[in-house]
Amino acid sequence: MSEPLLPGDPEAGLGWLHSDGPNSDVVLSTRIRLARNLKGFRFGQRADAADRAEVLRLTVGAAEATDALGSATTIVVPKLKPAGRQLLLERHLVSRELIGSEGAPPHSDAALLLAADAPVSVMVNEEDHLRLQSLFGGFRLRDAWKATERLDDELGARLPFAYHSEFGYLTSCPTNVGTGLRASVLMHLPGLVLTQEINKVLQGIAQVGLTFRGLYGEGSEVVGNFFQISNQTTLGKTEEDLIDHLQRIVQQVVQYETQARAVLLRDARTVIEDKVWRAYGLLRHARSTSFEEVMNLLSGVRLGVGLDLIRGVRVYTLNRIMIFAQAAHLELAGGGAETDPDVRRAAYVREALAAEPVEMS
Repeated sequence: MSEPLLPGDPEAGLGWLHSDGPNSDVVLSTRIRLARNLKGFRFGQRADAADRAEVLRLTVGAAEATDALGSATTIVVPKLKPAGRQLLLERHLVSRELIGSEGAPPHSDAALLLAADAPVSVMVNEEDHLRLQSLFGGFRLRDAWKATERLDDELGARLPFAYHSEFGYLTSCPTNVGTGLRASVLMHLPGLVLTQEINKVLQGIAQVGLTFRGLYGEGSEVVGNFFQISNQTTLGKTEEDLIDHLQRIVQQVVQYETQARAVLLRDARTVIEDKVWRAYGLLRHARSTSFEEVMNLLSGVRLGVGLDLIRGVRVYTLNRIMIFAQAAHLELAGGGAETDPDVRRAAYVREALAAEPVEMS
């Protein structure tokens, strides 16, 4: 029997895939992340191996005394196989910087503390000493903030966070100084893309201090019409101000997307029905497919489910396909089988959709 890619529960960190949050037909997930550093240790690239080792030791000890992370699994990134590191990224639990790359391997004490029964975790020894985070399904900014704030309070009572009375929390990158908060919402916006309104919307959010990224955050491309919208500034405003601002703007984008979908259904119903069912047919019967193609086809099926053109396919199933059709998850499911990954991907998607009792509208 092959060694597991991850220690602990193989389903760890996937609670956000359940489509039980508000506006889940448009908003896939909500994330809150807080950057924190420990007083008395060098930050970022100036930190040496001794700094990072002590930061990890102190953080694990403090986490064990908290309610949120008392039973957390500590995953030391360099001890994982490359596929295990990639699997964490595919689940949106870590950043590319934490897991490293062939040209820049992870630090010896880079780690993830992953809660067993709560949607919270801590990246240790990434760009900052700590990245406290929560990840919820659907549009749940305030729930995510409460969970992250509680974790921040518990760890802050046990660890000496670096804080300046004028500038706030001190971070490796000046753009994170202040609150250290990054709030982001992963949105599916095919209506705005198909009506060619997406550029206008993205320009609008930039003008009000927000930004957008791809599926995996900074440096990643947009695939499957998924856009990650987040705040750009952290200094000069409170956490509540930043979250309220993002809440209002995302609600507007949800309204624009809903209106765009209604226009498509009214003015081009046959075209949309054809697009949706072609996408479903290809996913349901394809024998070989790339991940990018799966994402683009999933976008069509997800649109069909949201418009009630396809009934019986759960959003949870589509979310799960999006994660488990990726390379490391295919390796996890296949136990390192030598089959062509595009062939294995297509087989997995066919099997997942075959279990859903589809009805035509």
